[in-house]
Amino acid sequence: MDTTQLFSLQGRSALITGGSRGIGRMIAEGFLAQGARVYISARKAAACDQTAKELSAFGHCVSLPADVSTVEGAHALAAAYAKHEDTLDILVNNAGAAWGAPYDEFPESGWDKVVDLNLKAPFFLTQALTPMLRKAATDHLAKVINIASIDGISVNPQETYSYAASKAGLIQLTRRMALRLAPERIAVSAIAPGAFASDMNKDARDHGDTVKARIPAGRIGTPEDMAGAAIYLASRAGDYVMGSTLIVDGGVSHAR
Repeated sequence: MDTTQLFSLQGRSALITGGSRGIGRMIAEGFLAQGARVYISARKAAACDQTAKELSAFGHCVSLPADVSTVEGAHALAAAYAKHEDTLDILVNNAGAAWGAPYDEFPESGWDKVVDLNLKAPFFLTQALTPMLRKAATDHLAKVINIASIDGISVNPQETYSYAASKAGLIQLTRRMALRLAPERIAVSAIAPGAFASDMNKDARDHGDTVKARIPAGRIGTPEDMAGAAIYLASRAGDYVMGSTLIVDGGVSHAR
């Protein structure tokens, strides 16, 4: 058994939505370190361009700004990516949103925004890019990694109804898509992160000492924790993982 190339992404291409910050950026930097050509997408073009410029210090990184919350936006991103590459080895569906409001006041706008981006976008973007994933799946598997959340697995005290529902739905969608795409040599899996410092998880970012007290591991997640999980699933090492969700949370979902 030769394990020297088990986690390598050398020569692979990867598209990461929500790649300008937070978990998406962590994954992008990890993929670059493993030799992948990385394309990041985000709704805010200036932020996406700046991150790609910064990450280019580690390898080939290109900014493809897009709003994937609509089917039209997903198709536009697929078309933009196709101008750079003929195939796609790895798709990371990471773009997401959250919304919190009391039960009696929770608005339809907060439901639609979150569900469209967190649940609808991964399906329709993967659908649009499936021909390029198929084309890449020659001597190796193509990969789709959906970024879910532990809030789709266990219940927290926050009133984030559409977020929890969308992430639970994404975990089930991952299973369904995996069964459909496995025969085409496309492996679909997911990651359910816990507390990682980001603009979306401001508690972990701004109140890490308080948050880590509730985590069995005694700390919040680091970029290496997230990059390592994503590299595992994206590389040969994760080829036999299909439809499963890898929980990366320091044990907190078991302690709730």
